[in-house]
Amino acid sequence: MSEHISVMPERAMELLDVKEDGIYVDGTLGRGGHSRRILEKLTTGRLYCFDLDEEAIERSKELLKGYDNVTFIHDNFMNMGRYVDHADGILLDLGVSSPQFDEAERGFSYRYDGPLDMRMNKEDKLSAYDVVNSYSKEELKRVLWQYGEERNANRIAEKIIENRPIDSTLELVEVIKSALPAKVLSKKGHPAKQSFQAIRIEVNHELDSLKAFLDSFDPILKKDGRLIIITFHSLEDKLVKHCFKALSTVEDDKRIALRPEQVKKADYVLLNHGDKASEEEIEINRRAKSAIIRGIKKVYG
Repeated sequence: MSEHISVMPERAMELLDVKEDGIYVDGTLGRGGHSRRILEKLTTGRLYCFDLDEEAIERSKELLKGYDNVTFIHDNFMNMGRYVDHADGILLDLGVSSPQFDEAERGFSYRYDGPLDMRMNKEDKLSAYDVVNSYSKEELKRVLWQYGEERNANRIAEKIIENRPIDSTLELVEVIKSALPAKVLSKKGHPAKQSFQAIRIEVNHELDSLKAFLDSFDPILKKDGRLIIITFHSLEDKLVKHCFKALSTVEDDKRIALRPEQVKKADYVLLNHGDKASEEEIEINRRAKSAIIRGIKKVYG
C-alpha cells in the first residue's frame, strides 16, 4: 500500500499565505498532509477540517494529535457555511487519496479486485454497484460521457447491461475492455480509467458538490481571504476556472466614458492562472501529473 503524499504542498501554502492567528478550512482533509502544514504555521489561529470519509478523519487525527486548535467535521465541504462563519483561507484538494485507491475493499481501483463500492461516505446509499447494475443504458451512457468523457460510452453501457450482474471491480474492468476497440486497448494508460472516474463522480456527486460550494463560499471568506483549489481533471478545472474568472472580472459598458472613481472593481483578484506540479514532484508523486492549482483573493466585501 502506497503512502499518501499531498500534491503541491509548498505552492498551496504559498498561495494560502497562512497567518498565525487566522481561521482556516481544509475542505478535503484526506490523510492530513495539507492540514499539518497549515497547523505548523498557526499559533492562536484555528483549522477546521472536513471530510466525507470517517476513516480518513480517524487516521488524520493520529497525524495531527499534537494540535489542540483543530476541529474535525464529518460532512461535505459544500456545507461549510453551516459550521464556519468567517475564514481567512480555504483549501480544497479534490483528488482521491492514495489509501482509498489502494484499499481494494473500497472499490475505487481498477487495479485491485474488490466490491463495487466507491463511496467516500460509507453512510451514503448509492454505490458503484447500484450505478452499474440498476442504471438504464441511457443513464449509464450519460454518466460515462458526461463525467468520464468516454468516447465509447454507448458500447460500454451496452456491454455492462449484457453482463449484469457485475459484482467486482476487476469483473467490471473486463466488461469495459470487451467493449473497446483494439486501437484503444493498445494505447498507453488503463482502458477503464475514464469509466471508473465517471462512476466514482456519479456515486459521490463530486461535481454537484463543487458547484454548490463555488456558489456559496463567498459569505464565509473574509476580506483579504484566499480560496485555493487543486483539481485533477478537466471537468473540475473548468468549473473552478470559470468561477474564478467571473469573480475577478467586471463587465463595463465601454460605450460610456467613466471617471476613475466610477469604474467598478471586482470583489476578487486572481492569485495565479493555474500552476502545475514540477517534473521533480511528478517523479516522486505520479498523482501530481494531472493536478492544477488555482487561487483567488477577496479584496472587497
